[in-house]
Amino acid sequence: MRIVLASSNQGKIKEIKKYFGEDVVAFSDLIEPFEIIEDGNSFKENAIIKAKAIQEKLPNDIIIADDSGISVPVLGGIPGIYSARFAGSNASDKDNLFKLINTLKENNISKTLAYYTSAIALATPYGIFTTHGFMYGDVIDEARGDKGFGYDPMFIPQGFNKTLGELDFDVKKEISHRTKALNLAKHILEVIK
Repeated sequence: MRIVLASSNQGKIKEIKKYFGEDVVAFSDLIEPFEIIEDGNSFKENAIIKAKAIQEKLPNDIIIADDSGISVPVLGGIPGIYSARFAGSNASDKDNLFKLINTLKENNISKTLAYYTSAIALATPYGIFTTHGFMYGDVIDEARGDKGFGYDPMFIPQGFNKTLGELDFDVKKEISHRTKALNLAKHILEVIK
């Protein structure tokens, strides 16, 4: 069975392919991309929605879907499940990043606690399985570094003094929320494959 990634986010595809090696193929390489309405109330619900949507088109494959984002508790948990569209439905990663930076500045916050969440859904012939991973740290009111994607240039992981945008990929891979969720998903894959 092929492992198919239910994402069109190039940063996410690159990161997950590096994790699994070349065993993963993006769904857009197999079928015409289509819009998936993510109207769940949690990262888990949205990951399941994405996995099921691709599974309907590719029923003989194992589908991996990730829904992830950043939450800032002092701001009521925003952007949370809206991380990818925080600055609007057609917003770029930079638009979202700078909207959160500006929101911190508007609230006179230069640094505060935040965390990343990753929910992984596996749609398999044996059912749907989900895992979660978390990464804790701080967000700052400026962008530093050009590595990673999304909110990485403003997020300093716990135990570090550099942002994810400044850290090498190998360091990020070791500590990331997505890696933690994928490690758990890998155990499930080993059992069902």
